[in-house]
Amino acid sequence: MRIGLVVNDIMTEQAGYTTTRLAITAIGRGYEVWTIGVADLAYDTDEKIHARGTRAPKKKYTSRDIYLKDLKGPKAIKERIVVDDLDVLFLRNDPSTDAIYRPWAQHAGIIFGRVALRHGVIVLNDPNGLAKAHNKMYFQLFPEEVRPRTVITRDRDEIKEFVKQEKGTAVLKPLQGSGGSGVFLVKPEDKSNLNQMIEALTRDGYIIAQEYLPEAANGDTRLFVMNGQPLRYKGKYAAFRRVRSGDDMRSNIHAGGKLQQAEITESHLRLAEIVRPKLVQDGMFLVGLDIVGDKLMEINVFSPGGLGSAQSFEKVNFSNAVIDALERKVSYMTYYRRNFANIELAIL
Repeated sequence: MRIGLVVNDIMTEQAGYTTTRLAITAIGRGYEVWTIGVADLAYDTDEKIHARGTRAPKKKYTSRDIYLKDLKGPKAIKERIVVDDLDVLFLRNDPSTDAIYRPWAQHAGIIFGRVALRHGVIVLNDPNGLAKAHNKMYFQLFPEEVRPRTVITRDRDEIKEFVKQEKGTAVLKPLQGSGGSGVFLVKPEDKSNLNQMIEALTRDGYIIAQEYLPEAANGDTRLFVMNGQPLRYKGKYAAFRRVRSGDDMRSNIHAGGKLQQAEITESHLRLAEIVRPKLVQDGMFLVGLDIVGDKLMEINVFSPGGLGSAQSFEKVNFSNAVIDALERKVSYMTYYRRNFANIELAIL
């Protein structure tokens, strides 16, 4: 099996990233794994997608640090490859990371992935599905039952009215972005500062005004979903909890949140079942659900991370489950000679 992993930039990859873990697992099984930065993609005169691919030289790695050192260093194998000839192209780049300094790179994976899938490579998550999810508006396409009450607007009066209806307590955040950046918790005593918060957020576009869930004080749970089902391996769910640090309302890890083991309940599984049809419809192979209480706060479809965090608590390597799934998809391609659309194969 030949796998291509599309990332924002090879030089910014880190040892703890889920992409790194997936690469090492696939290499250990004897597969050819190419890492491709979005700037390395190209459309050529043969009407195929090419790329300046990079892969590590060894046949097995037990250290993620050594793997990345080899991948980024002079020992790396660099070739101009035909992306269409790969078995799997895994889109693991995060558009929000490139939003400010490299806007041209935001949707490169989707754009080139759409062309590559015409010639047989399995592209995950499905690029046409990802194109629908380029900002947080995608979340509003899921059933109302799983979402907090929400208004998305640039109108100051509409936002202030929503906050009033929520008895002065609400969450404000930008429509674009990730990782807890630009998130404000408005409280009744913040009324005098509300205009300033709104002004700060509208500089970057639309504002999401959202119901505040009191359960958020206890953090959130990241649950991975693969092929439309909660990811489970050796009887363990791929999940972990993130809790706040101090007075910061955000539980994101790089916003100061702390990790804990998750206990997956019937409520979590119910939410996963409710969103499953939409994820399947859009060809979302691997996603992360961020759950607070009995509501979803976010659905992460671009490069969902944290498999290593789940592994640290559950003591099983969830990357094996992901590579197992890729193996099955490639086998289906062999048996049926591509009689399935990519969007169907993405969740088989």
